[in-house]
Amino acid sequence: MRVFLETERMVLRELTAEDTDAVFRLNGDPEVMRYLNGGVPSTLEEVRSETMPMYLARYERYGGHGNWVAVERETGEFLGLFKFHPNASDDLGNFELGYRLHRSAWGRGLATEGSRALIHKGFADLGLSRVWAQTMTVNTGSRRVMEKAGLRYVRTFFTTWPEGPIPGSEHGDVEYAVTRDQLRPKP
Repeated sequence: MRVFLETERMVLRELTAEDTDAVFRLNGDPEVMRYLNGGVPSTLEEVRSETMPMYLARYERYGGHGNWVAVERETGEFLGLFKFHPNASDDLGNFELGYRLHRSAWGRGLATEGSRALIHKGFADLGLSRVWAQTMTVNTGSRRVMEKAGLRYVRTFFTTWPEGPIPGSEHGDVEYAVTRDQLRPKP
């Protein structure tokens, strides 16, 4: 499996079919899923037949970019997933950033560490022009990660949730972004 990048405490590597059970455990935690679908845990069948095929197809669709498994450098423990890819194959300079970590990894700065490393790699190695992320307005933890990683508030918007309204959705979602020019030091 391909290592995409390494940080001080993590290795971000390509997702494989062997990660199905780990993704199921991650998506099976209602607290992890709270701001994604209202806290409904995924079933193993959903992860096998829907989630994993979607994740794995992204590498081909987006030129080798997609979802990255985060493992702890020291122990190899599965910490969660980072999303870093375009949303359209004709917009390869504009990547979406996302993160979903086990609760045991929360509050340790790992989401910020991984996000900063991905943003840096995107601008330095991949030639991106923009990186963006979004979350529910009420997800203050994720918003803090975005801000610490260097993303800036862009807008609040309202969307229809496939699951129906979930707690907090009446406040909308927020988009944060950063461009390569915004991160360049001013002369």
